[in-house]
Amino acid sequence: MRIGLLTEGGYPYVSGESHAWCDRLVRGLTGHDFEVYALSTGPRQEACGRTELPQHVRLVRSAPLWGEFSAGRGRRAEERKGRGPGRRERRRFAECFGALVSAFATVPPGGELARGAPHGGEPAGDPPAVPDGAGGSAVTGKADRFASGLYGLAELARERGRLPALLHSEDAVRILEAACHGPHALPAAQGAQVNDLLAVTAGLALALRPLSLDWYGDRHGPGLGGVDLCHATSGGAAALPGLLAKRFFGTPLLVTEYGVRLREHYLARAASPLSAPVRALLAAFQGALAAETYAQAALITPGNTRARRWQERCGADRARLRTVYPGMDAASFAAVADAAADDSKTLVWVGSVEPSKDLFALLHAFAEIRKAEPEATLRIIGGAGRDPQAPGYLAHCRALAAQLFPDEAADARTVGESPVSFEEIGSPEVPALEDAYASGAVVVLSSVIEGFPRSLVEAMFCGRATVSTDAGAVCEVIGGTGLVVPPRNPRALAEACTALLGDPDRRARLGAAARARALELFTVEQNVAAFRGIYLELISHAPSRPVAFRGRDAQGVPQPFARPAESHVPGRWAVTGAATRTAVPAARTPSWAVPEGERATLPVQTGGCAEPGGAPGIRGVAGIQGAPGIRGAGQLRRQGGSGDQTGLTGAREREQW
Repeated sequence: MRIGLLTEGGYPYVSGESHAWCDRLVRGLTGHDFEVYALSTGPRQEACGRTELPQHVRLVRSAPLWGEFSAGRGRRAEERKGRGPGRRERRRFAECFGALVSAFATVPPGGELARGAPHGGEPAGDPPAVPDGAGGSAVTGKADRFASGLYGLAELARERGRLPALLHSEDAVRILEAACHGPHALPAAQGAQVNDLLAVTAGLALALRPLSLDWYGDRHGPGLGGVDLCHATSGGAAALPGLLAKRFFGTPLLVTEYGVRLREHYLARAASPLSAPVRALLAAFQGALAAETYAQAALITPGNTRARRWQERCGADRARLRTVYPGMDAASFAAVADAAADDSKTLVWVGSVEPSKDLFALLHAFAEIRKAEPEATLRIIGGAGRDPQAPGYLAHCRALAAQLFPDEAADARTVGESPVSFEEIGSPEVPALEDAYASGAVVVLSSVIEGFPRSLVEAMFCGRATVSTDAGAVCEVIGGTGLVVPPRNPRALAEACTALLGDPDRRARLGAAARARALELFTVEQNVAAFRGIYLELISHAPSRPVAFRGRDAQGVPQPFARPAESHVPGRWAVTGAATRTAVPAARTPSWAVPEGERATLPVQTGGCAEPGGAPGIRGVAGIQGAPGIRGAGQLRRQGGSGDQTGLTGAREREQW
């Protein structure tokens, strides 16, 4: 089958886990063809270029979610009419955009704000709750208006191709202003000024840019209209093309979220310098878009229970949620032996150094550990992360370690060394990642914010016991194979590490159990197998081609089996064979059964197709005569005029019968 893979800010342009799991999935499903539709989030991403792709990736289309919109990425120039939006087009835009804005920028009459919803401009600690009863009907009405406005704008962009200009027009600002200053506006948006309205319309223009792309099929190619399944690798903008493909062509949509896009948006907007009205309005739009995505998706695959809980609270149907853990490559860790039950006292921390990792708490905890285990050492392996504050945070960690653990020497003649070391992967001491885990007796995670803890899974692949803080999906990943303590609690972290350092047999048992659990749940093989089954399941519920590309007979009746299954196999014969033959209407009456007064002149086809009056799929062969419904090639006289060859043949057939 043909899969449309929809990405935002990841595959196939950048490295990292967002790129890696998509690459593993595509390379694992060699039996399917992939078309990648990628949205880039910055100029540096496209400048780095795409990675090498396997042969069954047939097409890669990209578009930026930054900068000015290029007309070449939208509808074809010859499909546009006129130089600017006309009065009728502007009126239609006002209706659709007004419905969209009223759906996310207003509160239903008598309604209350959902708990956790960031309408006040602050990030939500919990997912927004979905009201029940009368509040639920109001939410349903807003969702319907949002969908009506969204798909109305998509139809307008598809027909006219001027949506970007309309979203930056004065009409858009006036519609948004009327909603913000109306009686039912969001409380945080009621004080919006002109600069705020301009910032919101600019943000909406970027978020809605996928509506104007030429990804949905035209006379130059089918685009997303030709795929059998759309797989969005995240919510938000990446899922928008999938929503339109489902709307226009009936293509099923699969949404995978290993990190909830809505939560990431809340956190990013909270740290941005935007004003409170801008943050509230853009967050409300993203919330409405997430709800529409979850409502239209045929299946949603969260990467862990925390993401699943967010999706449920945002309106996702529990029956259409199925957890699929990210697949990680365990081959490189297979050579690492299980932890030995020895007297090793080395603690290892592996990751990117950022404030969210809370290395300050780890260093203070290690100071307590040294009181119980004087021979203990701590290896912090990893460089500064992507956070802008990461380099400064790493420098502060080094300074704190030097203050807490001055260089110690065994005697007056030896050189003093600190029990805490800062190292990086690729150095002589740690040439590879697996060497970092192999050097430790216990692997420690001290994060206060965590998504899916990849470093813990890698430690489990190496058979190491772990001590972790309860953040993100840590408890779900660890199960009962490690110790978990509250975050920001150096004393609890120190006690757990001390307990494992003093009990080698327990470390060995936990490490063996951790390796078995990781190999069962978190490998690439289980991830690929899960998605292979999901693809087949979704296609089995929608076996026919998209509506716009189904085979039809002369009367316009759909023919779901007009193309044989073999025509989907790549190869020249699939194009020059059955796919290019002119289909004969199935309900056509043989010439010998048509009364003389109603006979019509039927063309004689060449090239091996079924001939009029003959059996479908049987070619006329010279020397075969007298068989009912089969004419010998030697009997046919092809003329350029309108002679009644069919009637003559029919008369001969009646004489034989």
